[in-house]
Amino acid sequence: MNVFVTLGQDIARLWNEYASLYLNGIWSTLSLAVICTFVGCLIGLFCGILNTIPYSKNDNCFKRFFLRLVRILIQIYVEVFRGTPMILQAVVIYYGLPYFTNQTIRFNSIWLCAFLVVSINTGAYMAESVRGGIISIDPGQTEGAKAIGMTHWQTMIHVILPQALRNILPQIGNNLIINIKDTSVMSIIGFTEFFAIHKNITGTTYLYFPSAAIEMIGYLTLTLIASFILRQIEKKMEGSDTYELTQDDMLTLAAGTYRLDKNPEDLVERNLEGGNTK
Repeated sequence: MNVFVTLGQDIARLWNEYASLYLNGIWSTLSLAVICTFVGCLIGLFCGILNTIPYSKNDNCFKRFFLRLVRILIQIYVEVFRGTPMILQAVVIYYGLPYFTNQTIRFNSIWLCAFLVVSINTGAYMAESVRGGIISIDPGQTEGAKAIGMTHWQTMIHVILPQALRNILPQIGNNLIINIKDTSVMSIIGFTEFFAIHKNITGTTYLYFPSAAIEMIGYLTLTLIASFILRQIEKKMEGSDTYELTQDDMLTLAAGTYRLDKNPEDLVERNLEGGNTK
């Protein structure tokens, strides 16, 4: 019992003395994770669309060569950044570029380097998620869009991507939560996020476990809030449980099916009771 009392006192002491530093670290972590997840999604969206542009033997050789080259480059990009740890990517980009370019290219801003590393890493994961979301849509919808004269980009923007976005939304949320935690590796290049604050404070106070407890609570709070918000967005994108069908169509009026429920059991139950579906 005395151990928990002592732990609570140490945690309270750290928070009273360094609350502003912890909060600044939380803000740095959250802002970096949110911005990089958004930018990474844009990168993944762009790569996913390029990766799914169709071509056939009837197309000219320049188009086929260009699309094949683009897909090879995207595949190399995805495999390299998915197959290596983010901490090493940060070291290579921050310390390696000046080494290989003889100091002609170097990052004067640690924040800019951290932003670049996390965004590119997130984009590599999202590229495959977007590609999977696009190919999961029924090909008949693409054929129907082309049949009414829509181009590939119009089909993607107005038909495929709105549906694919709903399918990949859980993966976007998963990447956000991963980024909230994995931005801690940016301390290797001197970025002062939440975990770097913990290291600085423990270097002064030597209270490793109490500070780690504050870190655990902070990270858990951030991820739980992010999960809650993303679940609310998913529910919003699912729409209402009941859809009112248009009553302007005489065929709809004749059929008497004015309402469609998502839950088929409720519809069957009302039919058995002999009630109107309206």
